[in-house]
Amino acid sequence: MAKNIIIIGGGPAGMEASARLDALGYTVFLVEKEKALGGHLARWDRLFPEGKPAGPVLDSLVGNLGNTKVLLESDVLSLNRLGDSFRISLSSGVSVIADAVLLTTGFDLFEASKKEEYGYGIYDHVVTNADVEEFFRTGGDPRIDNPQRIGLVHCVGSRDEKAGCRNCSKVCCATAVKQACELKAKFPAATVYCFYMDLRMFGRGYEDLYLKAQKEYGIRFIRGRVSEVSERIDKTLQIKAEDTLSSTPLRVTLDLLVLMAGMRPSREGTKVAKMIHLATGDDGFLSSLDGFGGMQATSIPGLFVAGAATGPKTLPDTIAEARAAASLIHEYLQKS
Repeated sequence: MAKNIIIIGGGPAGMEASARLDALGYTVFLVEKEKALGGHLARWDRLFPEGKPAGPVLDSLVGNLGNTKVLLESDVLSLNRLGDSFRISLSSGVSVIADAVLLTTGFDLFEASKKEEYGYGIYDHVVTNADVEEFFRTGGDPRIDNPQRIGLVHCVGSRDEKAGCRNCSKVCCATAVKQACELKAKFPAATVYCFYMDLRMFGRGYEDLYLKAQKEYGIRFIRGRVSEVSERIDKTLQIKAEDTLSSTPLRVTLDLLVLMAGMRPSREGTKVAKMIHLATGDDGFLSSLDGFGGMQATSIPGLFVAGAATGPKTLPDTIAEARAAASLIHEYLQKS
């Protein structure tokens, strides 16, 4: 008799793990609270570092689901142990008893409006990295209207004690450099600035992207935090910052300011963790058994985690963790 597996979260990690476990012959229930699968990937235009379109990647993940039972618009009402099994109840009225559960609840973007000094939601031409991706994906945003001076601020809500997030969000630097190049290509006459703390271009091809941004696109990189943003009468933005390499205060006038909002623990993941009594770390992300051999296991037998539910991840890292989690669940179920 096929064993049941519940996967909570229909982003890249949830879909990849579902496909792998379905191919192994398990009955997989993929639970997603939104109307469609994909998570943040579904709202992305192109991926760093090569600029590969996100659409085909998402289509491939969806196309590999096989016989996975996808439950959309399904909020988790309860999740608890039932002997050696788990019982989940959903807002759609569905209840499932499963032999294993995988949490792939992903992340939420930091709410940029909380950094009031940057003026998101207050000034007309302040947007986020997610807004820029939506602009490129759909072709329209009235706030992005042929800007000639563009600034991108790194680490918005990341590495920020006052914002309640000390950790690095891992992908913001590469996303900022990618978007700076794309904005320059879209608006060739524009001058584009990146205001950064440290550039953490750690992945394969990331440093090449950074060099390309300087040499081919003329992106201007300024090491220093933006301290204040104000809107002028003509709706342009005045930025106060400091170039910490030269210890020089700066004032820059911009037509568009892009805030690189970082990754925060997902509300869905936090809610489900409380239901099943799974610990979270000081950073708020879900806790795995350990950071080496038990990255996809948890302190609760039969409960597993993968992807950005446990901390900021790149898309390749997320998919790799999903495959590892599927293998570990298969091993667990074979032993049990």
